Amino acid sequence: MSKAIYFECSSGISGDMTVAALLDLGADADKLNEVLKTVPVTGFKTEVTRVKKSGIDCCDFNVILDAEHENHDHDMEYLYGHRHGHHHDHDHEHEHGHHEHHHEHDYEHHHHDEDYGHEHHHDHHHGHEHHHDHEHHHGHHHEHRGMKEILEILEKTQMSEGARSLAIRIFEIIAAAESKAHGCPVEEVHFHEVGAVDSIVDVISIAVCFDDLGISEAIIPELYEGRGSVRCQHGVLPVPVPAVLNIAEANGLRLHIMNTEGEFVTPTGAAFAAAVGKRDLPESFSVIRTGLGAGKRETELSGILRAMLIEY
Repeated sequence: MSKAIYFECSSGISGDMTVAALLDLGADADKLNEVLKTVPVTGFKTEVTRVKKSGIDCCDFNVILDAEHENHDHDMEYLYGHRHGHHHDHDHEHEHGHHEHHHEHDYEHHHHDEDYGHEHHHDHHHGHEHHHDHEHHHGHHHEHRGMKEILEILEKTQMSEGARSLAIRIFEIIAAAESKAHGCPVEEVHFHEVGAVDSIVDVISIAVCFDDLGISEAIIPELYEGRGSVRCQHGVLPVPVPAVLNIAEANGLRLHIMNTEGEFVTPTGAAFAAAVGKRDLPESFSVIRTGLGAGKRETELSGILRAMLIEY
């Protein structure tokens, strides 16, 4: 019998959804926390909670940024406000009464490097106050980082070689896609959203959790994506955004375009699928465990990424 992790992406896939699904599937949260303490980046803390999406209990992974680093990644008005008359209510219902596991961390690193900025502002803070005491105030002079800086961060982070290798592969896939999108060599690509604190934490967390589960085979038949346009640092882009489309093209990902407005597949989610996924789902299989990861942008769909440990 073979084992695999089957990712059902009918509500899309993003970095934080993937981390949450893998944690819910059984990845060791304590091991992840120990790794995150060694990331040479400041201005963030992480939180793992239980939330309800469409009435279903799910795991939620959230990278919370301090005021200096927060951005518009989950700000619906920023993302979609350019569409006249568009109102995007949030369907992310937090149950404060029964958090089955809740890890909250305030990482203050003594090896401060440059400031980091831009992706994943979360509108829901679960009723907790978050204090950040970092004394560096360089503004956003260093918010655009290339692969050299990303690789230095990954090298300094204390994680298994398997996790490090996967994190590097995910960033290489994103860099190639951004290189094509912007018409510049890979070594000249300067990341914006994907070089931000929260995106770096998402990629490292995905790699650590996937490696910890010890199942090398991942099955991702197709990625469900929306239509329309979304605002980013470069301006208003069509959905799928160019980086996602380039990742899909270069890696043979199968896209399922829904008649739903909005971005459901992020570059991090697509790059993870490209790094580990294969398309062929067995005709029949047994489900050993299921992990449910909550999304933060979706409203019309369930907003859940399901990761199933299957045997066939």
